[in-house]
Amino acid sequence: MERLDFPKDFLWGTSTASYQVEGATHEGGRGECIWDTFARKPGAVYAGENGDVACDQYHRYKEDIAMMAELGFKSYRFSIAWPRIIPEGRGKINPEGIAFYRNLCEELHKNNIHTCVTLYHWDLPQPLEDEGGWANRSILTAFEEYVKVCYKELGDLVDMWITINEPYCVSHLGYLYGFHAPGQRDQKKAVSAMHHVNMAHGIAVKEYRKTGLKAQIGITWNPNTPRPATSSEADKKAADLSRAFSTEVFMFPCLGKGYPKSLKEELKIDFPIEAGDLETIAQPIDFIGVNYYFESPAAADENSPFKNTMKPFWQETTAMGWAYTPGGLERQLLWIAEVSKGAFGKAQIPIYITENGCACNDTVTHDGRVHDMERVRYLQQHLAVCADVIKKGVPLKGYYVWSLLDNFEWAYGYTKRFGIIHVDFKTMKRTFKDSAFFFRDTIAGYADW
Repeated sequence: MERLDFPKDFLWGTSTASYQVEGATHEGGRGECIWDTFARKPGAVYAGENGDVACDQYHRYKEDIAMMAELGFKSYRFSIAWPRIIPEGRGKINPEGIAFYRNLCEELHKNNIHTCVTLYHWDLPQPLEDEGGWANRSILTAFEEYVKVCYKELGDLVDMWITINEPYCVSHLGYLYGFHAPGQRDQKKAVSAMHHVNMAHGIAVKEYRKTGLKAQIGITWNPNTPRPATSSEADKKAADLSRAFSTEVFMFPCLGKGYPKSLKEELKIDFPIEAGDLETIAQPIDFIGVNYYFESPAAADENSPFKNTMKPFWQETTAMGWAYTPGGLERQLLWIAEVSKGAFGKAQIPIYITENGCACNDTVTHDGRVHDMERVRYLQQHLAVCADVIKKGVPLKGYYVWSLLDNFEWAYGYTKRFGIIHVDFKTMKRTFKDSAFFFRDTIAGYADW
C-alpha cells in the first residue's frame, strides 16, 4: 500500500469550460459564438449535437458548487463566455452576463472555494469571426476591450486568472486542421492565428498589470511533447520539430525566447510579426498552466508537410483512444520546469496542472452508482507522477481534474464522458462517480492506494 504525500498548501481543484457546461445560449443577453455556428454545420459535431443546454450550469451552478464543496475541492477553474460579456465582441456590455459570473464567484467564495477564471476558452463571438477571427490582427483590440471589462467588473472576486486556454487548439484545430470551430483549413490563417493568440495573451497580462489587482495571472498550454518512436537521430529530430510546431511556438515567445528557429529553417514558416510584438507577448507571468492527457511517439516523415508523423503505441487506451502514458507527464513536467527556469528573472515559475483526466464509458448501475475504476486508476497513476516530480524539484503547486461534470465534448458531442460527476443529459440529474469519492479522500489526505 502506498500513500502519496502532497504539500499542505497544494491546491486541489476541478475544471470546466463555459460552452461545455453552461447551456442557456439564448438566455441572459448572450450573443452567438463560433461553436454555436460550427455545431450547425452538417458533420462538424457528432449527431448534430450542440451546447444549447449542455449541463445547464447557468441555472444549476449552486447545486454544482455544493457538490464541489462536499468533495472538499479548494478551487474551481471555469471560463467566461466572451459573448455573455460583450455579445457582439465589441461595444455594448451585457449586465446580465456580468451578474451571472459575479453570482457564480460569490457562491464559490461562500463555500470557501477559490475562483480560477479563464478569460478565453474558445467561445469567440461570431461577429469577430466574420471579420476573420484569430487570423485577423484586428481581433486584438476587441480582446483588449473584453479583458478590461472582465478585470473591472469581476476583478474583486477572482483569485487567479488564466488568459488563454490551449492556444494550440485555437489555432491548429480551428484554422489548420478544421476539427474545431471555426472549422477552417488554411495554413496561412493558422500561422496568423498562432501569433495573434500569443499577442492576445501578452495584451491581457499587460492590461492586468495596470489594474493594481493582486491575483496571479498566467496561461494554460496543452504541451505536445512526443517521445521519439526510435532511438534514431531522424526520429529524435522529428519529435523536436513536432514539439516546436505545436508547443514551443506558444511557450517560447511567452517566456521571452522568441519563436523556435526550426520553424523557419525547417518548415519555412514566417509569422506576421510587427515592431514591439515579441516584447508584448513576453509579459512576465505568475504561473504556467499545463493540460495533459497522453503522449505519442513521433517519427520522421519527409512526405508530411511538417516532416513528422505520430506512430502506433502499445499502451491501453481511454474511451478517446488516447494512450495511458503517465510517464509522459513526468517527462513533460521536467522539461517545462527546465525550459522555463530563469524566465523573467525568476529562479522557477510555479506550475499548475489545469486539466488532467480521461474519458470512460460510464454508466449508472442498478445500485445508483457509477463505478469508474478505470478513471480512478488513471488518476492514481498521474497523481503518483505529480508527487514524484515535486520531490525532484518541479515547482508544481496544484492540480485540477478534468472535469467536474460530464459535458459537451466539442466535436464528439455528448458521447465522451470526462466527468467525476455523471450527468444524465435528459434529466440533468447529477450523480457522484467513484472517482469523485477518490478525490474526496485524496484531498482529505486519506487516499491509501
